[in-house]
Amino acid sequence: MTIRFRPVLLAVPLALALTGCISLGGDPPASLLTLSPAATAPAGPGVAAGAERPVIAVMAFDTPAKLDVIRVPVAVSDTELAYLKEAFWVEKPARLFRRLVGETIRSRGQALVIDGDDTTTLATVTLQGTLIDMGYDAQTSSAVVRFDAVRITKDGTVTTRRFEAKETGVVAETRAVGAALNIAANRIAKDIADWVAAG
Repeated sequence: MTIRFRPVLLAVPLALALTGCISLGGDPPASLLTLSPAATAPAGPGVAAGAERPVIAVMAFDTPAKLDVIRVPVAVSDTELAYLKEAFWVEKPARLFRRLVGETIRSRGQALVIDGDDTTTLATVTLQGTLIDMGYDAQTSSAVVRFDAVRITKDGTVTTRRFEAKETGVVAETRAVGAALNIAANRIAKDIADWVAAG
């Protein structure tokens, strides 16, 4: 009996040859932007919930379409929007800002902070809101962060507040804008932590 082998291995060099003609995306950016908390919780045992310590749930933040991407928006005018060249977040800004706020509150050691959406029943205070702006204003050379916060206590009391921070005199360059946005975001995170604690 004669066994015939089909030349299946010919498909491999053909596929390798095609990869030189197919582009699966542009070149990756040289670096990615992120938010780094100015204050972090120390390593070791976490904070336990109790009568004297609230349980704060930091929910996922909403955001407009301009921030539902990993690009840094630039307000060119009151009616024109662009994105900063070669500036990319490591993930979407609302997620980064949520973690920054949660870590800032947690670092104070005065509350048990949870950020899982399925654990809200444990919370004595729920924090949610909308990240309105986290970008660059070309008209004023400013890095701008705006956040509309909603605080809901266990008894159903709802309080809202808008937070805003600007860093002026910022050149329209990736590293400078990223650093300025990190400063502004940390300032707002601190203000939110103060506001939540006061409630």
